[in-house]
Amino acid sequence: TGVQTCALPICMTRWLNEDEQRAWRAWVAAATLLPDRLDRDLQEKWGYSMADYIILMTLSEAPEHRLRMSELADATLASRSRLSHQIDRLRADGLVDRRPCEDDRRGAYAVLTPAGLDLLRSMSHDHVESVRTHLVDRLDPEQFTELGRLSREIAEPLKRGKGWWWEERI
Repeated sequence: TGVQTCALPICMTRWLNEDEQRAWRAWVAAATLLPDRLDRDLQEKWGYSMADYIILMTLSEAPEHRLRMSELADATLASRSRLSHQIDRLRADGLVDRRPCEDDRRGAYAVLTPAGLDLLRSMSHDHVESVRTHLVDRLDPEQFTELGRLSREIAEPLKRGKGWWWEERI
């Protein structure tokens, strides 16, 4: 069982066995529920989403606290359209500015403002506590280390080869 055999034009599916199915569904539940919980915690306390937080964090770690909009979209896995709307909203709150690229009139930079950096620093305390409560403290140190190792194993072949904000940290 679990073996795929192919003879053109027919290919047999490698179905998950019971243990694989249980593990898969547990992972899907955790991968769905944890980000939702972290997002709700940020929204309830600060009125900003996890996607907003990731944008601010990504910009805070970029040289001069700025990235081209296309690089920021790649780094946050956001569509150009969705990112543009998020940046407009963050800009209206004074957290991010949009500046033209000197070398490319069509391009624009997203730039983290001092107010955006201050907010990110404040939000980070609550966000880290939420991560600890809902993930880190639920596992013993060895389990958490193993979770990191396994997550890197899964993430590595899925990377798009673009400048993801977490790439050098995993």
